[in-house]
Amino acid sequence: MKKLEALLAWGGTRREIACLAVSGVALLVSIFDLVPLPFDAAWIAIVLCGIPIILEAVIGLVTSFDIKADVLVSIALLASVAIGEDFAAGEVAFIMQLGGLLEDLTVQKARAGIEKLVHLTPRTARRLTPAGGEEVIPAEAVAVGDILRVAPGETIPVDGVITAGQTSINQAVMTGESLPVDKAPGDAVSSGTVNQFGAFDMRATRVGEDSALQRMIRLVQSADADKAKIVGLADRWATWIVVIALSAAILTGLFTHEVIRAVTILVVFCPCALVLATPTAIMAAIGNATGRGVLVREGDALERLSMVRAVTFDKTGTLTYGTPQVTAVRALDGVDADRLYALAAGAELRSEHPLGRAVVRGYRADRAQAVLEPTAFAMLPGQGVVAQVDGRRIAAGNPALLTAQGVPDAAALTALAAPDCAAGCTVIYLAVDGRAAGTIALADTLREDAARMIAGVQATGVTPVLLTGDHEAAARRIAQQIGIREVHAGCRPEDKLEYIDAAQRAGHPVCMIGDGINDAPALKKALVGIAMGGVGSDIAVDAADIALVGDDISVLPHLLRLARRMMVTIRCNLTFSMALNFVAIILAITGVLGPVVGALVHNAGSVLVIVNSALLLGWGRRDG
Repeated sequence: MKKLEALLAWGGTRREIACLAVSGVALLVSIFDLVPLPFDAAWIAIVLCGIPIILEAVIGLVTSFDIKADVLVSIALLASVAIGEDFAAGEVAFIMQLGGLLEDLTVQKARAGIEKLVHLTPRTARRLTPAGGEEVIPAEAVAVGDILRVAPGETIPVDGVITAGQTSINQAVMTGESLPVDKAPGDAVSSGTVNQFGAFDMRATRVGEDSALQRMIRLVQSADADKAKIVGLADRWATWIVVIALSAAILTGLFTHEVIRAVTILVVFCPCALVLATPTAIMAAIGNATGRGVLVREGDALERLSMVRAVTFDKTGTLTYGTPQVTAVRALDGVDADRLYALAAGAELRSEHPLGRAVVRGYRADRAQAVLEPTAFAMLPGQGVVAQVDGRRIAAGNPALLTAQGVPDAAALTALAAPDCAAGCTVIYLAVDGRAAGTIALADTLREDAARMIAGVQATGVTPVLLTGDHEAAARRIAQQIGIREVHAGCRPEDKLEYIDAAQRAGHPVCMIGDGINDAPALKKALVGIAMGGVGSDIAVDAADIALVGDDISVLPHLLRLARRMMVTIRCNLTFSMALNFVAIILAITGVLGPVVGALVHNAGSVLVIVNSALLLGWGRRDG
């Protein structure tokens, strides 16, 4: 259905372009009398471009008494035709339709995020039978209290509590955490998250519409529903334009007794340049942004971006790379740290856990040496790994692993790891031949340009805020490194949504920048949503108004300045076009301008508006 709608929309756009092309040629034939025809060629433009405008104006007036710019245009068209000024009528219709097409091209949307969220929901579940067997049932048939079995690599079908087994769960969908979380009996798990390693049994606690993933879908839907769209300047002021134009035309006709002067006023008062002022500037600004790797998906996104007073950042994958890296290797007294690092890398060589792979990757990068091959290897889900490396028995994992392995002095590692834990790092505890040996600390790493970008955002007068599902220590460490003062850690999707909603209700428009599925509701709710287009999920990109194609967050300060510059350009366009119109009106009242010349003069204003907007294409190149 979505594909059909997209095809119909594209087909409509192609028809509009074709009508404009034919109308443009017809106007050239009319003004230069290029081809002898039994009628004025301008009528082609009147029919193709003018009739849709008149119909839309009539429908708006009849159904909701909605006075827009097309009301005045329709009056000017009909008046021009009535006195035989066909070219003026066709030319005005052509310009207005051109402006409408440009506006349509800048506001086309592609919405697929909610459907992709729906597809994340598993279709089936494994339910344990009273006889001890398994049966595969539709996920929607799961009832509260059912005992389910989840195999490694499967997506959890409903919310529940683990009753048997240990594992690691990738919770990025719901929390945005960069690392899997170890789970054991008694721990809660959420629908949509992924079981990475060990199989486990769980008791269903929330199913169907009550599950965490379904609540996420509803958050995305509700957040988008109340995002107000900005009305075009021409339509915003349409009532006053219509009243002033009609009053001026009627009074001129009454005092001069010349209908042609009244019609000329209506023609020159048509808000062609006013209609073009916004879409041409937006399209030029979008072109500028595209040249810096920014995809603007919503036509009015830059207009909204110019209003924001705060930018809220997700942490993992946005300010950081989203992949753990070794930050410290600590050894107890009498243990060689380099040797311990080599043994740990060998033990983790065959591990599929992200932390284990990070240790191996870090050792290869730091030491530029081959990793020792393990002669025996065992992975214990929810605990760590045990391996035989270079004749030594290595245990690498969490404290529960060392306890299970009977390491007598494991408590000494707690004090050793204290500084890294306080800094928000994840710690691997190591034992060699049954004795505590040391720790390896890992943390998500900042993007190189994060601090400079935050300083640039602050220089524009916008306040940066960190909203993350990560724990407090990790969030504070990152924020301190890059200069963010306001930090909110442990945020669920609904928490981010509530913060943004409260800020915007208080009169502080918010721009949200994120990359994960869990950021989709906040991206929708914010006045402007910006997604990381490279590492970000498709769902986050679909929920956002703007995507950073190359994940280059350093472009954000330029984007904020560009949005404000675009609004300055729009206001200049507006001021110029209105001033030109008023001068043309005075000349029309005095009889200096006729309908055709008036149309051409006020058309010159439209051309100058387009030229001024085009200057945005190269704006800010010297900045970066």
